[in-house]
Amino acid sequence: MHAARQRPAHQPTHPVDVQFAATPVEYHITQYDLEQGALEIQYIEEYFGEFERKKTAAEIVRRLAGRAHLILLATAPLPDDPGTVVPVSFKVAHEIRLPETDPKLVDLTERLHSEVQFQSRRVLYSWIGGTRRDWRGQGFFRAWTEQQELWAIEQGFDEIVVKTKNKLYDMRGTLDHLRFEVVKYERHEGDNAESKAYLSKKLMAEMIRTHRSARTVVQIPT
Repeated sequence: MHAARQRPAHQPTHPVDVQFAATPVEYHITQYDLEQGALEIQYIEEYFGEFERKKTAAEIVRRLAGRAHLILLATAPLPDDPGTVVPVSFKVAHEIRLPETDPKLVDLTERLHSEVQFQSRRVLYSWIGGTRRDWRGQGFFRAWTEQQELWAIEQGFDEIVVKTKNKLYDMRGTLDHLRFEVVKYERHEGDNAESKAYLSKKLMAEMIRTHRSARTVVQIPT
């Protein structure tokens, strides 16, 4: 059994309930501001034992401060205790702004300089995310990927960039269904499963109609 958590006293800045009418699953996604969102992500990452190194709230704040960003966290009832709701999935994305100074973002933009036009365009980098093991295969990744895409279009972004590994088959399959295109593939010499894939999607408002089902987004005043 998973232990229920004590939620922080602060309230999220932009809570939104996202409902997919075409499936029996109702996805509840909350959009957080920077400080509270960083704490939430630090908390939920403790449930991901497969993560080689977990992000701290301070690291997340340093990366996101001063740039457009999106922090989403989905909650769901415990399977054996439906009255208890816990965080089960999350996504963090942020704007790429040239010239970058963060070493990892410098490396990313250099690797993709021939595949993605960063200059004079707004590019969103889908940075970190995941779904807890007991809730995988239930559509959470697609739910907040579509919510991220809607937010990016509303904010005037031109393109979304994602980096993943070849072995993450479910993630790659969902991105394929959402029409993300592989723009670069870096083969790992020792193990092809560890090879890196870079995917991109150019954004247009009409793309929202290609999402799997109709959504109703409700913003609850704080």
